[in-house]
Amino acid sequence: MAQTVSQEEIYDALKTVYDPEIPVNVVDLGLIYEVQVAENNDVFVQMTLTFPGCGMGPYIAQQAEWRIAELESVEDVNVEMVYDPPWTPEMISEDGKKQLGLD
Repeated sequence: MAQTVSQEEIYDALKTVYDPEIPVNVVDLGLIYEVQVAENNDVFVQMTLTFPGCGMGPYIAQQAEWRIAELESVEDVNVEMVYDPPWTPEMISEDGKKQLGLD
């Protein structure tokens, strides 16, 4: 029987995905709104961008999908971009603020 992938493993994979214009990963930037793992190890991620018109959006979503798909046991990945609620700098984690020099 296949092992179940955990949300922690998914978040760890997402911490290797960066907005090329900002030196902080998408998790610490606060861009990940939701992660769900189905019983069959399909993964659903809801994420946003720092601003809706960001030209790097498709690239970032593709990188997130690829990183999750690399995890053992993951069957299928669906990354959905949403813009509600809109991202704000307050969503950046403490680690992210340190990396940006905002602490």
